[in-house]
Amino acid sequence: MPKKIKAPNKTIKYLEDAGIKHDILEHKTVYTAIDAAHTMKRKMEQVTKSLLIKADKDYFVVLLPADHNLDLDKLKKVVSKEQNKDVKVIKIPGEKIAREVLKVKNDAMAAFGSLYKVPVIVEKKLANVKKAIFSSESFNHSVEMAVKDFVKLEQAALGSFGVKKKIKPTPKAKKVVKKKSVKIKKKPIKKKK
Repeated sequence: MPKKIKAPNKTIKYLEDAGIKHDILEHKTVYTAIDAAHTMKRKMEQVTKSLLIKADKDYFVVLLPADHNLDLDKLKKVVSKEQNKDVKVIKIPGEKIAREVLKVKNDAMAAFGSLYKVPVIVEKKLANVKKAIFSSESFNHSVEMAVKDFVKLEQAALGSFGVKKKIKPTPKAKKVVKKKSVKIKKKPIKKKK
C-alpha cells in the first residue's frame, strides 16, 4: 500500500478560514518551482517561486514566476520604498536561519507569509496571470488560486525585481516537430568512358 502523503493542513485551514476559493493540487515530490511546472505541465509564469529574504534585520517572503531569477539590487529598491527607509543589505539567508525564522520542520515553505507573520512581496509580472500555483508547506502539494485573491489576502506589495532566465519549456509548451521522411530514388550514375 503506498504511503499516504500528509496534506498541508496549516495552509488549507488558513485559506478555508479566510474564505478564499482555491484548489489543493497533489503531485509527485518536487523541490523547485521549475520542477513543479514540469510535473504539473504548466507554463512557468503560472507557477510561483517562494523565497525568504532578509533586508537588514527584517524578513520577507518574495514571490516571482518560476522562470525568473531574483535581482537583489532591484529588490533592495522595492523593499526600501515599502519600508520608507534605505535598506543597506539584502540577502537570501541559509536554510538553518530560514528554519528558525519560519519554524518549518521539513524545509517546505509556503508562499503565504502570513502563516509566519512575515510580509510578502510579489513580482509585478505575476499580476498579469489570472490564476497561479503557490507553494504550500509540502513538497507534494501546491495551491492554485487567483493571483488577485492571493495579493489581497496577504496584503502583498507589488514590485519589479525578477529577471527572466532561459530554461527548457514545460512539456506541455514544447513544440512537436515531426520529421518527414522522404524517399529519394537514386538514379544510376553513368560512368564516363
